[in-house]
Amino acid sequence: MKLILLTSPEFFVEEDKILTSLFEEGLDQLHLRKPASEPVYCERLLTLIPEEFRGRIITHDHFYLYEEFGLMGIHLTARNSEPPKNYKGLITCTCYNMEQLAEAKSTSAYVCLNRTLDSISEPQMTAQYTTEDLREAARQGLIDRKVMAQGGIALENIPLIRELGFGGVVVRGDLWKRFNIHSGADFKPLIAHFRNLRKATN
Repeated sequence: MKLILLTSPEFFVEEDKILTSLFEEGLDQLHLRKPASEPVYCERLLTLIPEEFRGRIITHDHFYLYEEFGLMGIHLTARNSEPPKNYKGLITCTCYNMEQLAEAKSTSAYVCLNRTLDSISEPQMTAQYTTEDLREAARQGLIDRKVMAQGGIALENIPLIRELGFGGVVVRGDLWKRFNIHSGADFKPLIAHFRNLRKATN
């Protein structure tokens, strides 16, 4: 299974060090998602990440960063739903319901199914599907290796996600809750948890 990390929506002091360490630990892909951010702050973060890892980063915003920093690709969402004119690079996207999946899979390298489970970082974002809904979608061929489960992904439910036939997981709250971005300095617990996530998805 693919292991994808979604950044914290906020910038913080230790961020580049943590992200670099996660890449060194084998992070497959990073989705750079900083809603309402100024482009200069994204540029600064990318500058601090070693060039060898930038080809594993997909940006949700400021799509010009793709070429400027040699990123892996861009990610389309309801907020940024169209690629730039004449864009020829890799595209991934978020799907907000099952109806979008079939069409989105035909035009994307992979798709992220939003609100697969109850969100960890945003408790108001509850799951849109029951486990049986997801099983039925898998039986119909909607969920397959090109679909990543997003929302509520934690170490303990990765076996279920694998069983349902998803090609990977998008992790956010389960990892970032292990580090206080406002006052933390020791990110060893976060790295240790990432290693467990890596084992679970291998």
